[in-house]
Amino acid sequence: MTQEKTRKRFFLRTVMHGAFILCALMMLAGPGTLRATPAAAASGTAPAEGFADLADKLLPTVVNISTTQTIEQPQGMPNMPNLPPGSPFEDMFRDFFEQYENAPQAQPRQTASLGSGFIIDAEKGYVVTNNHVIRDSDEIKVILHDDTTLDATVIGTDEKTDIAVLQVKSDKKLVAARWGDSENSRVGDWVLAIGNPFGLGGTVTAGIISASRRDINAGPYDDFIQTDASINRGNSGGPMFNLKGEIIGVNTAIFSPSGGSVGIGFAVPSSLVHPVVEQLIKYGQTRRGWLGVRIQQVTDEIAESLGMKESFGALVSSVTEGGPAAAAGLQQGDIILSFDGKQVKQMRELPRMVAESEIGKTVDLHLWRKGTTVTAQVKLGQLEKAEENGLVASDTETPEDDAGTADADKVSSLGLTVSPVNRVLQQRYNIDREAAGIVVTEVDPAGIAAGKGIAPGDLIVEVDQKPVTSVKDMQKAVKAAEKAKKRSVLLLVSRGGEIRFVALRFKD
Repeated sequence: MTQEKTRKRFFLRTVMHGAFILCALMMLAGPGTLRATPAAAASGTAPAEGFADLADKLLPTVVNISTTQTIEQPQGMPNMPNLPPGSPFEDMFRDFFEQYENAPQAQPRQTASLGSGFIIDAEKGYVVTNNHVIRDSDEIKVILHDDTTLDATVIGTDEKTDIAVLQVKSDKKLVAARWGDSENSRVGDWVLAIGNPFGLGGTVTAGIISASRRDINAGPYDDFIQTDASINRGNSGGPMFNLKGEIIGVNTAIFSPSGGSVGIGFAVPSSLVHPVVEQLIKYGQTRRGWLGVRIQQVTDEIAESLGMKESFGALVSSVTEGGPAAAAGLQQGDIILSFDGKQVKQMRELPRMVAESEIGKTVDLHLWRKGTTVTAQVKLGQLEKAEENGLVASDTETPEDDAGTADADKVSSLGLTVSPVNRVLQQRYNIDREAAGIVVTEVDPAGIAAGKGIAPGDLIVEVDQKPVTSVKDMQKAVKAAEKAKKRSVLLLVSRGGEIRFVALRFKD
């Protein structure tokens, strides 16, 4: 019995001693050292040996773009000024104009510019770049990684996404890059940018995705990937790769006070570029869906004014006559909550949803209309045809003016002065003769209307979705909102023919 106890004590001491040694080793080795090692590094993890192998593989897929453009010099002689007879300046001006007439005239000159691009089809020789790289060019050359220079022809361009597709013919075998899905990329993932900065040729830089879905006011479908990988002048049109060697973006713009890289660059995501490229190759142009509405963001104030608990969706500020939305019965003031089964979280998401939809497809829209949810079915048209027919409204606005009239009256709680429409105001603010509403003639700089961008010359068409045709109508509607203890009032405002909703929050 004593020997049995001795053996047990020896066994326990051995186990405890081994455990103590193992713990000591783990503490000395540091956290995470004694863990099972996966067979391969996870996708998106920077390789310990660097990016050299990946760069060797990708560099042949990237090209330099060289363009030339002829710039016409101004021709013709300025007019001799009208001087009174006997003026002492008459002889001086005559001598000057005679010298100008006999001087050699400036000749047209050619300018060259450089950019980047990448091969997407080795057999057919298709190359993708930025539209602004080749815009208005007389001659386009594509320079391969081995310095072979090829003539390029333009297959198609798209200004809205700043994408162009070129085609080259080569006796040498080309190397094409593979598309990736930018939707699977995350903030913090490693990326490589390859291009032709400052004409230096194939240059590789590395960084991470700093942010996604950036809107930099470059176009209607802004959805940029932001990166800190160095992008400079000449990188435009070059690819952004993930660590799988897939294209997830086209480097397009930088933010820089100095003109050089400060770590803020932008790329058009591949999820937006790839469908555009396919359409340009197939049709020579884009073929986008068209809904036929002008929209604006649903702010917290607008949502509250319309009885919504949350601010999301796209507010319809106007419906294009003869467009798909008008045929489906959409109304000014509707809020589009979902499109074809997809929730519209922000206003700027809707244009891309519509553009990427099939032309002629009938889609379901869920709308918020005057306090209730309704459904509409819309058969989409084609944006390009609508533009050709002049149905797509311009974004331009008329200049502001600052004058009042004798008939104007103040709406003190909103900080503005309004007046009925008359001939003088129609001429002064370029208001259509058939337009109904009341005109803003003065705005208190410290008032709530000024804070929301209301300006003299704006035409107020509705207040809380009720038409106003006189100053009394507006004052009555504002007082009714105050009496109902609403926190804000919703105005429908027209400026230069462009209509938008503005919610003005009452002062507490």
